[in-house]
Amino acid sequence: MFVQGGDRRPVAAGLLGGRTTIGEVVPESIPPVADAIARSVLTPLRAYHRFHTVGLEHVPREGAAMVVMHHSLATYDAFLIARDIIERCGRLPVGLGDDNLFKVPGLRRLCRDLGIRPARPETGAEVLAEGGLLMLSPGGTREALRPHTERNRPLWHDRFGFVRLAIRMQVPVLVAGCPAGDRIYKVYDSRITRWAYARTRWPVPIARGIGPTALPRPVRLTGYVGVPLHPPAAPPDDAEAVTRFHRQLTDAMIELLHRR
Repeated sequence: MFVQGGDRRPVAAGLLGGRTTIGEVVPESIPPVADAIARSVLTPLRAYHRFHTVGLEHVPREGAAMVVMHHSLATYDAFLIARDIIERCGRLPVGLGDDNLFKVPGLRRLCRDLGIRPARPETGAEVLAEGGLLMLSPGGTREALRPHTERNRPLWHDRFGFVRLAIRMQVPVLVAGCPAGDRIYKVYDSRITRWAYARTRWPVPIARGIGPTALPRPVRLTGYVGVPLHPPAAPPDDAEAVTRFHRQLTDAMIELLHRR
């Protein structure tokens, strides 16, 4: 869920951890904070999880589009996909983040430095109107907190805003995610988690990684990006059109999350 618009510009090499190869196109305007995080955090995580992305050829090299992500508890699997989009496709996705991120001074500054913006319909519309690549997770924190018995299931049943936005702006939508991302941590069903989220919208997960620790399990991660799905030519308040396209996107994500 990285930063700004949609330019593709040739550069020498070496951005985002030195993985650039001849023929790749990488944006020049990567913020220093994003570059530093990629080098110090995402590069080791990529190696740890033996990560790669399948389906990057589906990402439009220019023009407005929406990438709709699955939200695991780990969360960084989405950033690994975003990094590959930056490096291999030459696009800088704009991320929409949970409002709570912008209520904490340190997190608010970090999100702004990364180019993550508050999740508002008008913000998404502005990004798309400018020809940007918008990245968001409709399931949000609630989806990340699902217990392990509900892994690989998108929690979008009452989330229609992103569908209305795609119809309103008439932009293609690509579903994306890591099916094994839900196995990085084993998340337990907990009344504490449900109470905290209902009262505050803050995540208080009961989960574990390796053994009883918070260390992530070394599962092999593969990111998948689906084919562009085009919204119906209908008003965004057409309930039937919204429901139909929502079902199409949900089905596409369910299919993606059952890939191996």
